[in-house]
Amino acid sequence: MRRVTLACTLLLPFVAAGCGGQIQNLLGPNVDPVIVTETFSGTLTRNGATSHSFPINFASGGEVTAVLKTVSPDATTVVGFSLGTFNGTACQSVIANDRAVAPASLLGRATSTGTLCVRIYDIGTVIEPQDYEIDVTHP
Repeated sequence: MRRVTLACTLLLPFVAAGCGGQIQNLLGPNVDPVIVTETFSGTLTRNGATSHSFPINFASGGEVTAVLKTVSPDATTVVGFSLGTFNGTACQSVIANDRAVAPASLLGRATSTGTLCVRIYDIGTVIEPQDYEIDVTHP
């Protein structure tokens, strides 16, 4: 019995070392998502709304940040600003700020691949057309 225990004790480091490499290969390399920043711009008119869609390409998703950078010529214009899911036709709001003034931001988390969207809309405060710029950072 003592010989078997001694043999197992001597072989254990070699077996563990051999398994370590195989286990690491099975798990694959640690992959971080590629983070992308997209800029969307346009003109918001009275009673108008515009949506911009963007893909989430990383399987486990990640942080998504939308920033309403500018509204001009009147930087004090209050607008609606939302982040949501895009079904190919419409932007379904998930996170919204119905009283956004630039610079305003929305932060969310995608849990998988798919198509999300950012939306800007008049809440009854746009009198003259307003140009806007939105940055969206996502995986």
